[in-house]
Amino acid sequence: MEYAINLPEVVAEVTAAFQRYEAALTGNDVAVLDELFWNNPNTLRYGAGENLLGYEAIKAFRLARPSKGLERDLMNTVITTYGRDYATANTEFTRKGETRIGRQSHTWLRLPEGWRIVAAHVSLISA
Repeated sequence: MEYAINLPEVVAEVTAAFQRYEAALTGNDVAVLDELFWNNPNTLRYGAGENLLGYEAIKAFRLARPSKGLERDLMNTVITTYGRDYATANTEFTRKGETRIGRQSHTWLRLPEGWRIVAAHVSLISA
């Protein structure tokens, strides 16, 4: 099976979904964050301090997290699409007052309701 890598129109779709996620994350728009994660028990998010297995655990985490100090600067963002229905988005980030560098990865899947994150990972490393 052969996949077309980085079809421009698919990259544009995933980039728009990723940017929507980033705006919702830094703006604490929990409804959009919940929308963009696949509502399924198989969805997972490994965070900097938590392992969240299933959509309901991710949703509960979003409701309980602080709503301030979420701003961040992204760098080295790489979005790669594989065919028309699968993509990865990886980025690094920094936060004001934080000396560590954050890393975030998403696996995106096109579903009937649109692009959704099916797996995510966030970690921090020393600068």
